[in-house]
Amino acid sequence: MQKIVSLNLNGIRAAWRKNLAAWIYNQQNLPDVICFQEIKAQIPDLSDEMINPKNYHAYYFAAEKKGYSGVGLWCKNKPSNIQCGFNLPEFSEFDQQGRFLRADFDEQNLSVISLYLPSGSANEERQQSKFRFLDAFFPYLQNLFAEYQNDNNKKIIVCGDFNIAHQNIDLKNWKGNLKNSGFLPEEREWISKVFAENFWVDVYRNLYPTAESECYTWWSNRGQAWAKNVGWRIDYQIATPNVAKTAKSAFVYKEERFSDHAPLIIEYDF
Repeated sequence: MQKIVSLNLNGIRAAWRKNLAAWIYNQQNLPDVICFQEIKAQIPDLSDEMINPKNYHAYYFAAEKKGYSGVGLWCKNKPSNIQCGFNLPEFSEFDQQGRFLRADFDEQNLSVISLYLPSGSANEERQQSKFRFLDAFFPYLQNLFAEYQNDNNKKIIVCGDFNIAHQNIDLKNWKGNLKNSGFLPEEREWISKVFAENFWVDVYRNLYPTAESECYTWWSNRGQAWAKNVGWRIDYQIATPNVAKTAKSAFVYKEERFSDHAPLIIEYDF
C-alpha cells in the first residue's frame, strides 16, 4: 500500500508552527510521498528538520522571489531522479516561480509530481499568466501521458493545487463564483479536457463521484468560510489509469489546520 499526501502549506514555516511535523509523524502509517506546494521560503530559510526530516529524503524547488510559491517533496524511498522545473522555454516564467518538482522511482516504475498552478484571483494580469500556464501545460500533460502509453507499467501521479474547481459539487457557492477565477468556464473546460482527452483520472472524484461538502480542500480566510465549510476542491491527485484503479481510499484531513488548505490523502494498492 502506498500513501500519498498533497498539501498546499501557504508557507512551510507557518505550517511548522501549527504542528505539521507532529501530524506527519504521528500517523500510524507514515506517508510514502508528501507533496508540498507554496512553501514560501528559500532553501537557506529552512530548518535542519525541514531539510533532513527523519525517515524521509526531502527535496525543494523554491521561487526566485522571496516568500513566494515554491514546491517540495518528501519521499520515504530515495528517488532515482529529481527534476526541478519544466526546463522548457514555454515555462521559463513559471520555473522562476518554483511550480514543478518531479521524483522518479525506477524500481517501482513510478513518477510523482508536486505541482502548484498559478492563481488568477489577484488581478487580470495574474489571470492571463494562469491562462498562459494552462496553454503550455495541456500539451505537457499529453506528453507525460505518452510516457504511460509507451510503457503500460509506467505509473504517474500529479499532485497539487490546481487552483480550479471542476464541477458545481466542487465548491459551496458555485452560482456566485461563475465569473470568478478558479471557476471560470475556460478553466473548467480546460480541466474537463485533461480528463476527457488526455485520459488522466481525477482519483478522488473517481472514488467518490457524488461527494460534496466533505471534498473541499481550501477555504477563504475571509468571513467564516472555514467555520461554515464554505470551501472549494482545488487540490487534486490526477493519475494514469493503471494507478487510479488501485486507489483504495481518499479523504481530506480536517481535524487540524496547517494552512488555508487541508491535506488530501490517497492510499493506493500497488
